[in-house]
Amino acid sequence: MKVTHDGTVALLDDNRLIGSVEMEKLDNGLRYAELTDLATIERIVRELGYDVRDVEAFVVDGWGYGERRPTVRTGGPDGPVHLPVAPYREAALTDDTAKVWEFDGLPLAGSELKYTSYHHVTGHIYAAYCASPFAAAGEPSFVLVWDGGILPRCYYVRPDGPRVENLGPVLGLIGNIYPTFAMRFPPFRPQDLGGPPERQAFHQLTVPGKVMAYTALGQVRPELCEEFDRIYDTELTVSMAFAATFADRFLERTRTWAYEPSDAMASFQHWVGERLVGALRRVRERAGDRVPNLCLSGGCALNIKWNSAVRRSELFDAVWVPPFPNDSGSALGVACAEMVRRTGTVALDWSVYRGPAMPKPTSVEGYRSDRCTVTDLAEVLHRTGEPVLVLHDRAELGPRALGHRSILAAPTASEMKHRLNSIKKREAYRPVSPICLEDRAQAIFDPGTPDPYMLFEHQIRPDWRARIPAVMHLDGSARLQTVNPRQAPVIAELLARYEQLSGVPVLCNTSANFNGSGFFPDLDSAARWGQVRYIWNDGVLWTREQAAS
Repeated sequence: MKVTHDGTVALLDDNRLIGSVEMEKLDNGLRYAELTDLATIERIVRELGYDVRDVEAFVVDGWGYGERRPTVRTGGPDGPVHLPVAPYREAALTDDTAKVWEFDGLPLAGSELKYTSYHHVTGHIYAAYCASPFAAAGEPSFVLVWDGGILPRCYYVRPDGPRVENLGPVLGLIGNIYPTFAMRFPPFRPQDLGGPPERQAFHQLTVPGKVMAYTALGQVRPELCEEFDRIYDTELTVSMAFAATFADRFLERTRTWAYEPSDAMASFQHWVGERLVGALRRVRERAGDRVPNLCLSGGCALNIKWNSAVRRSELFDAVWVPPFPNDSGSALGVACAEMVRRTGTVALDWSVYRGPAMPKPTSVEGYRSDRCTVTDLAEVLHRTGEPVLVLHDRAELGPRALGHRSILAAPTASEMKHRLNSIKKREAYRPVSPICLEDRAQAIFDPGTPDPYMLFEHQIRPDWRARIPAVMHLDGSARLQTVNPRQAPVIAELLARYEQLSGVPVLCNTSANFNGSGFFPDLDSAARWGQVRYIWNDGVLWTREQAAS
């Protein structure tokens, strides 16, 4: 379990993932919600078809910055519960990254249970590696972990043993430097974002994704990048405070310069990517005969610009990013750490669609229901030009909607992007993602290589830009999701049928949720939101009978 922000409960049976449920995906929870009540664990395990009394091992994600005896706070049957946990990361390079901490006192099912804990960074390592194709093939891999609270740290993980070799930090930039820098400029300053000062930590979680989109409004300015180099090379201190120092020094040094905030953010994002690639180049130079696989993990691995820069560098033969690189994968990661310790197995049997299921509705107020096959759904999308909210089977793991909790729409009119951003109450500069058949992607996108989890940047090829304008970002890029019949059979069938009707194997895809909350947990929530006419739920089309209020 992960108790702090992005609270999550994950359940493994041997090496098979039964389910991973984030608190934000229960009952329209707020984004990044914590696990505040241990009774939620019993509920989740029961809904996954198990009894919490049958669970053999409980594992809690590590936490704490510098505390001698870190604890996390949650709630139990008798009030607040403070659970001792492992530290956030190793204290020294020589520390055992895979070290296990053993504790007593987890109040569950009427008992005080034993539990273990691992470093937070260890959860990131195992979440990425155990879910990777490298573990499945019995191959070792480098793993770069870069989270908001740590420097980018590189490890080398071998399946035999297994052994985690700590190669140490590779760059002096703690992950939160990205939102900290952006929050010195409009529209991301605290006064622009609103709320009391204690909302600063929340904004540091919400801002990075918005900034990544906003940078498309700006230009990379070489003189700004040179100034970043000077500050880094002359003033670097390895501390949490350096993020603020770096941003403030930049503002001081450039106060008389003429540039747009979007230029500053675009330049900073580019500069960080270049520094990261340079750091990884040095890792490869010292690597000797280590197998050149790479996993990226930690919240910074949600930045598709940096991921793409690493992949383009060709420093590694293969680059893998799981769909849950941020803390939504931490519960799964520490469960994998315990799996490896107890069984020696490193390869996880998993699917991205093992989030929470939803109840089957019999009726929804204000909507009529009609049987609707996937073929019928493609015809609705093509004929009406209306967006359709799709609720299919179990929800996705991680922060990105991948066709099971999505709003899908035709991409052929630029107005659709504005409409989707409007109904979702999102900023106009935010992109809408394309979802495309894997075997058609390279004809439409560059590079168009398989990208099932929307974690790399692709450019729309010139001859397709006028055909799918709704999914083209301001700089001609797209956050592509590819699907194939093996991974996502229903969505692949829908795209194939839509292409037969329209000649376009692409649909718009954005998440189905209340603004500021996780994915819709049930049909009633989607109907109450009421911003689209059609909702498709596993073979049934629900049509709103009157206009939304």
